[in-house]
Amino acid sequence: MNSRFTFIDLFAGIGGMRIAYENMGGRCVYSSEWNKFSQLTYEANFGEVPDGDITKVDAGSIPDHDILVAGFPCQPFSIAGVSKKNSLGRATGFADKTQGTLFFDICRILKEKRPKAFMLENVKNLRSHDKGKTFQIILESLDELQYEVFYDVLDGQNYVPQHRERILIVGFDRERYGQNLEFKFALTPRIPRPVMRDILESSVDAKYTLTDNLWIYLQNYAAKHKAAGNGFGYGVAPLDGISRTISARYYKDGSEILIEQKGKNPRRLTPRECARLQGFPDTFIFPVSDTQAYRQLGNSVVVPLMENVAKLIVDELETLDEQKIRQSSRKAVQI
Repeated sequence: MNSRFTFIDLFAGIGGMRIAYENMGGRCVYSSEWNKFSQLTYEANFGEVPDGDITKVDAGSIPDHDILVAGFPCQPFSIAGVSKKNSLGRATGFADKTQGTLFFDICRILKEKRPKAFMLENVKNLRSHDKGKTFQIILESLDELQYEVFYDVLDGQNYVPQHRERILIVGFDRERYGQNLEFKFALTPRIPRPVMRDILESSVDAKYTLTDNLWIYLQNYAAKHKAAGNGFGYGVAPLDGISRTISARYYKDGSEILIEQKGKNPRRLTPRECARLQGFPDTFIFPVSDTQAYRQLGNSVVVPLMENVAKLIVDELETLDEQKIRQSSRKAVQI
C-alpha cells in the first residue's frame, strides 16, 4: 500500500488522531486503547481492535513507524525518588523520573523505535500541573531522548464551533536531523469560521429535550452559584457563535452545551451533533449507547485541528528528508 508515511496511534480513543493522519496520506501500523467501549467504536470505523494495556506491550514488538501519535492521560509524577537521587549527586534519566506513569510508556517506545517525529496531545493545564513540575519532567525526558521539542496551546474554535484549548507537543529526532531545527504551529483556520447552527441536525428526537425536573434543577443550581459569586451553571450555546468545551461528563445532563427551543425546554446535543462539534465526518459510526458515545466524544480531539498540525509535521519531515538526501549527494560527489 502506498503511503506518504507510517504512524502509530497510542491512547487512541475512538481514532480522531488516526483520521487526521490518514487524511494527510499516512498509514497506521499499530494502535493501542484499553477502554473496551472505545475499542468497539474504533473497530467499527477502522476494521481493527486496538491493543489493550500499553504498559504490558513490549516496545520491540511495535512495528517501525515514522511518527508516534498519542493523546496520553496526564498523571502526577512521583518526584520523591528523583529528589533523593539529586541529593546524592546522581543523574536521573527518564526511566527514573517517569516510571509508573503512562508517559513512561511513550518514552520507552520512542527510545526503542526512534520514529522521525512525534505528536502528543493533552489538556492545556498540563503546563501548570503540579506547579509546572510535570511539564518540566516531560520536556527533560524528551530532550534526554534526543528529540527537538516544540509546543503550543491551540484552540479548536478555528475549525469547529467549540472553544477547546489543548496543548500540542511536537518533536523531531535530533540524531537523524541535527539540532538546529525550526518548527512553527502556523495553522490555516477555516474561513468562514463555523458556528453552532452549522452542526445542528434538522430533526431531533424529543428524548434530547430536558425534562421539567432537570431544567428546574439546572436553573436553581446556576442561580445558587451566581449568588455565591461563582461562574458555575448551564450554558446555552449561541446559534451564530461557539460553544463551551464539551467534556466526558456531557452524558450526565448536557448542561455545558444546551440548545434553545421555541416553546420548549432546551435540549442537549445529539451524539451526531457532538461528533460534528469535534470535526468527525458524518460517516463515522457509533455502535455504542448514547452515554458511551458522549463519553468518547468528550474525551476525543478536534479532528481538523489535529489534521492541520499533522500537515505541518509531515511537510517538515519531507523537507528534512530532502535536505538529508542532498547533503549525502554532495558528500558522495566530494569523495
